[in-house]
Amino acid sequence: MSIAALLGTHGLGWDDLLALWLHFSVLSLLAVGGAITTAPDMQRYLVGEQGWMDDAQFTAGVAIAQAAPGPNILFVAVMGWHVAGVAGVLATMLGIMGPSSLLAFAVGRYGRRRADSIGLRAFTAGLTPLTLGLLLSTGWVLTAPTRHQPMAVALVLGPVGFAAAAVGLLLAWAYSAPPMRLKRNGWWGNAACGLSYEGLAWITGAAVMAAGSWPGERSMLLALLYSVGAHGIMTLNDFKSIEGDRQMGIGSLPVRLGVNGAARVACLVMAAPQAVVVALLLQWGAIGHALGVAGLLMVQLGLMARFLAAPRERATWYSALGINFFVIGMLVSAFALRATTGQPG
Repeated sequence: MSIAALLGTHGLGWDDLLALWLHFSVLSLLAVGGAITTAPDMQRYLVGEQGWMDDAQFTAGVAIAQAAPGPNILFVAVMGWHVAGVAGVLATMLGIMGPSSLLAFAVGRYGRRRADSIGLRAFTAGLTPLTLGLLLSTGWVLTAPTRHQPMAVALVLGPVGFAAAAVGLLLAWAYSAPPMRLKRNGWWGNAACGLSYEGLAWITGAAVMAAGSWPGERSMLLALLYSVGAHGIMTLNDFKSIEGDRQMGIGSLPVRLGVNGAARVACLVMAAPQAVVVALLLQWGAIGHALGVAGLLMVQLGLMARFLAAPRERATWYSALGINFFVIGMLVSAFALRATTGQPG
């Protein structure tokens, strides 16, 4: 029995599967900013060069995977499944994850030993415009099926999506580029990141679920509160490079307030907005959801106590563990919003 008959590879043989795995292995080493940034070359290879998919199928595959729960990298599995079934999934996922995982492990160990290196910080900062360029090219590829129909693109984005994208782009440049360079100030820089990572994402997602309409006042209020909380999350990241920030003249909160002071501020800024969310959910009649967010907040407070005992040593630990409960609280709040108003969170 042939491999195509055994695994349902849509007619692809061993040589095709090997080529598929090799191509995605190479792409994994170029995935600066995540696997999604390599989507343009995936499209070129799968659609243009091999003809295994068309533009509409490629775009639909990415959209379905991004909308589904789970890691963003799932879109690679969707591509593999469409091309060659189970064998295609194995080829694409092993290719995109194998080399990059090994590289990330090696670089991560190197980075932890040299977290305060000015050269390392300059290198990572230089990757920012590269990532933005790759993401823009990805967007260009994904709009290919409707690019000749401007009204279709406008229908997908809508005024809210367009406005959020514009604000996000402005904040990204204001954060990194002169003359503003908000990253030099731990208060303003972290506020810009928090708004981009949590607020704009919340607003855009709510607008998409509401067919392009602006979110209601309650949704906007929750987006603002979780953006404030994300300011504290951003402060946690600054504990990894205190000496380097000090040498580069970057006024992160650990540099400005000291390690202990910044840790206390980060915890307060993360916890206080969630407490306000609990109060709002109670006021809106979402008792069960309020208790859920309150329970998640209590877990975070317990973890924060351990973090505050050794902030510099445990900042990464808290980021990896405690932030998950913050994000789950956002999800619970979104469900509460839908339950009480019928609006998507």
